[in-house]
Amino acid sequence: MCKDSVSPRQRFIVIGMTDDREVWFPPEVQAAIAAGRVFSGGKRHHEIVAPLLPEGARWIDITVPLEAVFAQYAGQPEVVVFASGDPLFFGFANTLRRELPDADITVFPSFNSLQLLAHRMQLPYADMRTVSLTGRPWEAFDTALITGERLIGALTDRQKTPAMIARRMLDYGYDNYRMTVGECLGNRETERVRTLSLVEAVSAEYTFPNCLVLERTALRNHPFGLPEHDFALLDGRVNMITKMPIRLLTLSQLDLARRTSFWDIGFCTGSVSIEARLQFPHLKVTSFEIREAGRELMEQNSRKFGAPGIDVHIGDFLETDLTGLPAPDAVFIGGHGGKLIEMVQRIDRVLLPGGTIVFNAVSQQSQDLFREAVATVHRQITSTMHVAINQFNPIEILKAE
Repeated sequence: MCKDSVSPRQRFIVIGMTDDREVWFPPEVQAAIAAGRVFSGGKRHHEIVAPLLPEGARWIDITVPLEAVFAQYAGQPEVVVFASGDPLFFGFANTLRRELPDADITVFPSFNSLQLLAHRMQLPYADMRTVSLTGRPWEAFDTALITGERLIGALTDRQKTPAMIARRMLDYGYDNYRMTVGECLGNRETERVRTLSLVEAVSAEYTFPNCLVLERTALRNHPFGLPEHDFALLDGRVNMITKMPIRLLTLSQLDLARRTSFWDIGFCTGSVSIEARLQFPHLKVTSFEIREAGRELMEQNSRKFGAPGIDVHIGDFLETDLTGLPAPDAVFIGGHGGKLIEMVQRIDRVLLPGGTIVFNAVSQQSQDLFREAVATVHRQITSTMHVAINQFNPIEILKAE
């Protein structure tokens, strides 16, 4: 009886390294290099390790698009990969695990660049919040700013440079940090470490590769509830902003602490979006407004209150292309232009299972219309809250699930 043959797993040996041109590897790594036939890494890595490679070695550059790189890996029983620092710290070993989950991967780590920078600074870094901006969006970095982390370590790239990062921080009022930038860490000839104010960092020039550490110098005011009189208003109309107590009660009904994606439809001044972003920094906030004036108001108010990362869409919600937007699990309807039924029906088609819709009714007519809209999508009103603030008309906060 013949047994089914089992194909051997493709093997990757991933070797972490710094930018030190006088590279040294431990004996087990030296043995892996000596026995290797196919090698891979960035051009910078190749320049450093080329003298160590055996005669006849094949080199595969890691460049984008990565699909082309993995096409060259196909059919190779073993590939020795050189990567920066710790390959499991926002590194290439993670990419291998994601793209080739069945591969046999062995990792030999080195210090990552943020560790090297902390060592140069003599900085205890056990509680440092680390984020990567290397080919990644601002989300994790913005969250670290909003939560007021004492230490933030950031990996940069050629677009999100220390200067651009400092500019973004100043634009949103996060001037309560100083920045230390490490350039070419590990390279004994070109390594440089500088501590700068954010204003200095904006105009400085940097050598790539680099990374940075932000040290908080003061606590930033982070109120629970933003006063409505501090917002820039639509044509100065105070009635066009959701009042702070109503805003906080509305957010409580949305249960945002356990949500991931929040849509604010009809944001006007942006008060609900901004409050949600500041109180629940983990949220992805997507905001819609039909009036073009809303764009400038959101920009002005989000910068004033330090709420980066809100995704703004201007135009009729019913005609907005929702393709590619993160599906919501919480939605607040702040304006509907008489099309509440159509709006709820469109929301229902994208709302994640277990999601919530909250609407603030200013009249019995709008309350009845929301109940009718909810019924058309077979949802139920699970909570109502009657609220009156000073001389303003009472508000009915309705929650549909």
